[in-house]
Amino acid sequence: MKARLRQNRSRCAGIMLLECLAYIAAFTVVVGLGFAVFYVCWDTSRALQAQADNITRALRAGERWRADIRAATGPILVSSAPEGQTVEIPRGANSVAYRFAAGQVSRKLAPAGQWSVLLPRVKASQMQADPRTRVTAWRWDVELMPARTKVRVPPLFTFEAVPPPPQ
Repeated sequence: MKARLRQNRSRCAGIMLLECLAYIAAFTVVVGLGFAVFYVCWDTSRALQAQADNITRALRAGERWRADIRAATGPILVSSAPEGQTVEIPRGANSVAYRFAAGQVSRKLAPAGQWSVLLPRVKASQMQADPRTRVTAWRWDVELMPARTKVRVPPLFTFEAVPPPPQ
């Protein structure tokens, strides 16, 4: 009888050990999948935050450009060069200049100011006159470089402003 009891105990202990190993393997798989999903969400969240910051920067730059156009005191001059486009907006005795070159939009208070980067990581930028029936509006189309290579909607913005009538 004692021999039979010992046999049952060793079989139960063996089965318990195999069950424990199976549970450990299942736990490892579940935790591994959980970490993989967590890191995908983490990367997506970081990319979303970076894109939100770029959009905010673009909207602030657009509002600043619109304010400069609305404060224009003379005709706005556009010059194109192989390295990019420059737009000069007269404001009284001074002027404000915008330049798109080397993947960024810069702004300076002319004539003695320094160029400061207004909008980095720009894919394309075009400022142009948009003649209408009674006024000439100005339009700025700017496309930012996306944070990821695959995007559903490219970060493209259009800002419009109308300078005051000449006096």
